[in-house]
Amino acid sequence: MTFTLPAIPDIADTALVQRLQHKIDNKTKPLGSLGRLESLALELGLVLGSETPALHAPQMVVFAGDHGLAARGVSAYPSDVTWQMVENFLAGGACVSVLARQHGIALTVVDCGVRHDFAPREGLLVRKVAPGTADSAAGPAMTAAQCNQALANGVELVKGLPGNALLLGEMGIGNTSAASLLLSRLANLDIADCTGAGTGLDDAAIARKVTVLREVLLKHPDVHAPLEVLAAFGGFEIATMAGAVLQAAAERRVIVVDGFIASSAVLVASRLVPQVLQRCVFAHRSGERGHALMLAQLGAQPLLDLGLRLGEGSGAALAWPLLASACAMLREMASFESAGVSEKST
Repeated sequence: MTFTLPAIPDIADTALVQRLQHKIDNKTKPLGSLGRLESLALELGLVLGSETPALHAPQMVVFAGDHGLAARGVSAYPSDVTWQMVENFLAGGACVSVLARQHGIALTVVDCGVRHDFAPREGLLVRKVAPGTADSAAGPAMTAAQCNQALANGVELVKGLPGNALLLGEMGIGNTSAASLLLSRLANLDIADCTGAGTGLDDAAIARKVTVLREVLLKHPDVHAPLEVLAAFGGFEIATMAGAVLQAAAERRVIVVDGFIASSAVLVASRLVPQVLQRCVFAHRSGERGHALMLAQLGAQPLLDLGLRLGEGSGAALAWPLLASACAMLREMASFESAGVSEKST
């Protein structure tokens, strides 16, 4: 099958930016005193096309998939942890489950390509392309058709979600390796600079991981176009997430990007349609080595820097209250005029 990119228009609007900035500047506070919250409020107003933006029915989607490359020992954990953690998400016991529950965020887990068959239940969507990708050290992780199917699955699942905000989460043993490979090839960076501890590798294991990933890159020397790179190195969960990002951007939803793996899906999507980045709020800078480089490629200013490297969408859920606060400030905080407060003397 072929994949058709959703139409994602440029939402730059100088007049709206000026109105939003004027509104923010005239709140009862010294100019710029709410710092990053002010620029976040402006960004959310622009994404939602409103001077009184309101976020409703936020959707956390955790995309799960297994990786053939995991057999090469690039993770500290066995592949079975992928399906076991999916069960943990569905049972409400994972970190992202707790945080989503705390903040009133709906949580959906998507089986994009886990090597396990799950019993049907609420909160689970099965969009399995195959039971795990192939080993990218031996050949492409996905065929072009599989990659296109995963992208299309992401588009379709977002079409079925309520709300105007999508929070990205993921689970897949081996997926930091896939994200490192995507970053290295798409940004033309040395793989050693893009590769970190993942699930908790020690220095010797990281060195072995870099060696494996360098061999993978050498196996695919002529792969450079974004979708070819995604098929060669990515995972079904990353490809499905990239499709979801593209559709969320087309629908002008706020996209809350979690850590390294979620950012790799956004990197692919933005190389296909740069306007995707206008809709993205980057939740945090993770402790994974390549994430700062990834964020620099995306021109992103993350909201938090807590040394997180769990994934799952945990950082996106932690950042969510800041988005809600930014919108509330813009909608509800008094202006100098409405409050009868004197402005700064000139």
